[in-house]
Amino acid sequence: MEALVTEWLPWRSAMERALYGERGFYRRGERPAEHFRTSVHASPRFAAAVARLLTDVDAALRHPSRLDLVDIGAGSGALLTNVRACVTPELRARLALTAVEIAPPPPDLPRDLTWRPDIPDSFTGLAIANEWLDNIPLDVVERTPDGVRTMLVDPSSGAERPGPEPSAGDRAWLDRWWPLAETGDRAEVGRPRCAAWGAVLRRLDRGLAIAVDYAHTHGSRPPYGTLAGYRDGSTVPAVPDGSCDVTAHVALDACAVEGERAGATATALTTQRAALRALGLTGARPPLDLAHRDPRAYVAALCHAGEDAELTDPSGLGGFGWLAQTKHIPLPTPMTTPPR
Repeated sequence: MEALVTEWLPWRSAMERALYGERGFYRRGERPAEHFRTSVHASPRFAAAVARLLTDVDAALRHPSRLDLVDIGAGSGALLTNVRACVTPELRARLALTAVEIAPPPPDLPRDLTWRPDIPDSFTGLAIANEWLDNIPLDVVERTPDGVRTMLVDPSSGAERPGPEPSAGDRAWLDRWWPLAETGDRAEVGRPRCAAWGAVLRRLDRGLAIAVDYAHTHGSRPPYGTLAGYRDGSTVPAVPDGSCDVTAHVALDACAVEGERAGATATALTTQRAALRALGLTGARPPLDLAHRDPRAYVAALCHAGEDAELTDPSGLGGFGWLAQTKHIPLPTPMTTPPR
């Protein structure tokens, strides 16, 4: 009987193939909303908040003849079309919508929306990457009795074994951003995410770029990492066989430094809860007397309050980190709101 051959790969290679290979999870056209709840699909109120932010950016840029809105990791493109519906007709006439997504476009793609697999070489306006960086493939390392080792994974089962020492570049990143003190400690090497975010800032001529993701910062890294899998709305083992989304939280503080190297002139790290509240999504319940004066308005306001509460829940979507970086404009006020 012929023995089965196990293929051992670094996690970065396994994730790249599982997510973006020829038969990869996202290459097949899987949409995030089919597998986990995103802010975009939780409520159109998220797009309304982004529209307010876009209006602030437009004002800071002094209303250019063309204003770019670039959605990186656009999924179905719903955020772009929802934001467009929220802005004034005057701004809408100048708005250029670009969806950056490797999956094929939906059949009902609007004619004025550009769909492309890579970030534009140059743009001015607002770029938003909502749950994009967490899907940038990366390596996983562990401190073993023999030192820090890059972990190898069997893509068919998710089984692991220690591999070689990390590269010099990965080791330098770990020493600065995620040092491993004890045997058994694990880390996800965020260097590829930093490089990806730096590429966004290099292509932004003027304006604002925002990364929104589950995140952690230096001093509060999870000791055993955050690698996880998602399929059909449930958490599943992170097996990089192409059957599920494989993700890990993002070291946004490290990405911020890379953004500054790429030319960012101002930086803010906040939470989704703080940012959306500053953009008007307070979650406050409407006054009861409105139910008597205008029942329909009361029901609508009550629905909005519930949607705002979900988007700003600190134990859920509101716990996302927001990294905001500008080039040649001030940070919009909502991005400077302290987390609370």
